Amino acid sequence: MKAFIVDVQEPITLVGGGELAPGALEEALALAPRLAAADGGAAAALAAGHVPQAVIGDFDSLPEAVRAQLPPASLHRVAEQDSTDFDKALRAISAPAVLAAGFLGARVDHQLAAFNTLVQGHGSPCILIGDTEVIFHLTRAVALPARAGEVISLFPMQPVTGRSEGLEWPIDGLQMAPMGRIGTSNRALGPVRLMPDGPGLLAIVPRRLLADVMAAIRRD
Repeated sequence: MKAFIVDVQEPITLVGGGELAPGALEEALALAPRLAAADGGAAAALAAGHVPQAVIGDFDSLPEAVRAQLPPASLHRVAEQDSTDFDKALRAISAPAVLAAGFLGARVDHQLAAFNTLVQGHGSPCILIGDTEVIFHLTRAVALPARAGEVISLFPMQPVTGRSEGLEWPIDGLQMAPMGRIGTSNRALGPVRLMPDGPGLLAIVPRRLLADVMAAIRRD
């Protein structure tokens, strides 16, 4: 993909065809009013009364009846089958941040694929919105106004180290890896600061922190 299909200067919402967490699309659009869809996510957008400015994917899950309701200029087919529609969409979007709803839910394989996509090094930082949590690739130091007792989980997608402030169990000096030590079910003592030493670490924090996460990781 040589040029971006969507190139904007403000955060954008991306909706997928998976299970939408209650209120997730509306919450995302309140923070990022522009809307794009990954393939079958266009059906969810239309059902909620929104027409996405761009629909990106291989269109194998975009019904003809839905396609007929979309402006032809908004349809951007990416034919290759070596990546997910989530990955195709993120590679096609340039924005300060992407708020992604409809990529988590009942199917574990879809969730794993979404986590894999998050750490692929796309130019636009992305936040996955779930029922009670948001998930993002921790690539730089972030400070979040967590409350004492809130769960702050860290999951390594590759060997990685880092440092932390405000966690009940600090991660300083720990060698984390998918087949070794992980950092799930940690707890905040209050506001936290997370500082990775390299890429590959997913942060999983309470959904109420969505706006704070967006402000912390957005690309300026």
